[in-house]
Order: sequence, then structure tokens, then C-alpha cells
Amino acid sequence: MSVLIIIFITAIAALFSGVFDYGKFSRYISIFGLLIALYVSFLPEPEFFSKYSAMYEFGANAALFTRISIVVTLLLFFIAGFAFSNHRSHQSELYALMLFSLSGGIVLFGFQNLVTLFLGIEILSIPLYVLAGSSKTNLRSNEASAKYFLMGAFATGFLLFGIALVYGSTGSFDLYQIHEFSAKNPKDFMFAAGAVLMLCALAFKVSLAPFHMWSPDVYQGSPSLITAFMMSVVKISAFFALFKMMSIGFSGITASWINILGTLIIITLFLANVMGLAQSNAKRMLAYSSVSHVGYLALIFFGLNNLSAYNLAFYLFAYSLATVGVMMCLIWVEKLKRETSYEAFKGLAQSEPILAVAAAIGMLSMAGIPLTAGFMGKFAIFAQAIKSTPFLVLVAILGSAISIAYYLRLIMVMFFPKESTFNTSERVPLTYNIVAVFVIVAMIAFGIFPDLFARQFGL
Repeated sequence: MSVLIIIFITAIAALFSGVFDYGKFSRYISIFGLLIALYVSFLPEPEFFSKYSAMYEFGANAALFTRISIVVTLLLFFIAGFAFSNHRSHQSELYALMLFSLSGGIVLFGFQNLVTLFLGIEILSIPLYVLAGSSKTNLRSNEASAKYFLMGAFATGFLLFGIALVYGSTGSFDLYQIHEFSAKNPKDFMFAAGAVLMLCALAFKVSLAPFHMWSPDVYQGSPSLITAFMMSVVKISAFFALFKMMSIGFSGITASWINILGTLIIITLFLANVMGLAQSNAKRMLAYSSVSHVGYLALIFFGLNNLSAYNLAFYLFAYSLATVGVMMCLIWVEKLKRETSYEAFKGLAQSEPILAVAAAIGMLSMAGIPLTAGFMGKFAIFAQAIKSTPFLVLVAILGSAISIAYYLRLIMVMFFPKESTFNTSERVPLTYNIVAVFVIVAMIAFGIFPDLFARQFGL
């Protein structure tokens, strides 16, 4: 809980820096607060907070997912100065809202109660509705905000209805009492209906098809840095909430929802990868790519074991690193060209080779090419799931094979154009090259030496 308090106070400080005309320092305040929070996450929790453990507990898994979320947020804030250059009048609000959203994610990492789950999801989501529409003069951004808000409110209704049915069955909001009830009453219809409704609501939050319909439009219309935040930090938070709820709270009635989830995985992998092939806009292609990765991640529910949470964290961190590498390249191109079509990336490697290499390795990692972190993440999850559902793993492998086509298409445009469209003297900021090098090294290092992940995050 110490980390949650620090990040919340940092968000308040960043917000009020704008009120007192110090908005230009809001990014530095945010980065400083995140670094302190990252350090504190490695320290033992004060005994004082143990009294709140029935609602929120900062255990080992919560600490692990909090650390990777903070690291990814830090990387995004390092590149945010250039990305938010058009928002100088209200950039303090943008940093504050991102930190408030991160606070909601940290609540989700340690929730022990359905009330805390609901609060965490709403704290995570509400700032995003504003952030998606923060490019006020862009009609696509306005559409993204409205669509995300309306669909999010609809999903919240499913969540609350599901929670009501679960509470009506068990008489408790406590996660572990719900677990005990599910083990003793595996055929309780009202309880199973509540579990399915909650699964649908959380499937919306993580963009699991067919509950993904908002994602392409919202990801494309939102400012690109906000899109990167939603594709990485928000996905980490929402998917861990889904993982914890289903694997602990509803583990006793797995038979009631596991086949539904398997069907959703097949739909997700087929639909997202086929739609990704059909795109001519790189940002929209990455949106469908993000949806497809939820299908791979959802395989974690098959063959659950003691390493499942660790495998999930590794995959999410590897995917988030790749997302940062690709999206900062997209942010640079979008600033120069005012568009994100494939054509806009022609010859990028000739003018900004480090940025292009970071994007290329990021996409190869997303595709699961060996010697990248993404390959090791997929391998761990596939190896776990293949014992119980080889058919779904085969579908996932085929989906990965299809995804290589649209990733390679963008890589070919960047590295092997007939002619370059970058005839500008403007150079990428130094912070972008620094973050690009970090991302390249991290993706390759974790791909070759996956045990580094455990050592670096204090496991």
C-alpha cells in the first residue's frame, strides 16, 4: 500500500504543478515519484497496513506486477516530453491522469475483495476516458473518448450484475470466501451466472474478442502515447485482475467457464490476426495485434500451476517492452508526417536507424521469433497449456505465424524501401535513442537469459 500512496501523492503533485504554473516540471515530478515508488516496492510493507489486508494486500504477485507496471510507465514518461509537445498548456493534467490510472492498476494487483476489484477497475478506467479524448481538436480522439466511455459503462453494468449474483450466492465479497464457496457448490446456477457475467466484463477490459470491438477505434483515435499506455500498463493491470479473479475466486467452478474462455480464445486469435493482415494503417494494425496477444495470454488459464503468475508477468513485460519500442517509433513518424499509414514509415531506417531497429525487434518479439523476450514468453505459456489443450496451442501457433506477415510488412517498409520519404533535418530526441537502446538490450537479454527477469525484479 506504500507504493499506492506514493503514486497517488505524485499524481496530486503533478496535477497541482499545473495549477501553480509549474506544469513544465510535471513530467520530472512524475518520474521522480515513480522512481521512489519503484524503490519502495522492494522494501517490506509496514506492519501498519496489515489491518487492511482483508481488502488489499501487497503480496509477492502484487509487488511483481506493480514493479513491471512502474518500469513501463517510466519508459513512457521518458518519451512523453516530445509526444506531448502539442499539449504544453495542459500536460500536467495528462501526467496526473496517467498516474491516477496506474493507481487503479495497483489496486487491482492487490485486491482481496470484490468491492476493491470494482474500485480498482473504475480508478483505472475513468482517467482513460478523458485521456483518450485529450487531443481536443481531433475528431477521431473525440470519437475514441465517447466510444470508450459508453462501452466502458456498459461493461461496468455487466460487472456489477455479476458481483450482485456472486454476493447473493455466497453472502460475501471476500475473494477467498468466494473460492471456498465455489469449491463446495460447483453446481450453483446463480453463482455460475455471476462468474460468467464478470468474465464478460473483464474480457471487455482486456479486449478479448468479441468484446474487443471498441479497441481498434479507441487505440487509433487516442493520442499515440496514451495508446501505448493502454496497450501496456492498462493491459497488465486488467489481465492480472482477470487472472486473479478466475484462477482463485472461481477456481471451483472452472468447468462452467473454461470452455467459454477457450471459444473466446479461438475467436480472438482468428479474428484479430486476419484483421491485422487487412490493415493499411500501422496504428490500427498494432491495435489488432494487441487484441491478438490477449488470446495468447488467455492460454495461461489452461494447465495452471505455481509458475503461472510468473509466466504471465514475463509475457506481459516482454509484450510491453515491445510495445514501447514500436510505439515510440510510431510517435516520431506521426509527428513528422501527420499520419500513421505504412507509407509514412518508408525509409525510416536510413534516417533513424536506432529507432527503426527498436521497432523491428519489438515486432519480431511480438511475433515470437527466437532470441527475443516475446519468444520466451510465448514458449512458457504454450508449454504450460499444451498438456491440457494441445488444440488451442496449435491455434495460437497458427495465429503467431499469420502475425509474422503484417509485422514483416512494416519492417520491410522501414528497411527496404524503393525510396525514402524522410528528407528532414529534424532529428529524434536523445531520450528516444536512450529508451530505444534500453528496449533493444532488454528484449534480447530476456530472450537469451530469461532468468534475468526474476533477478531484476527481486524474485
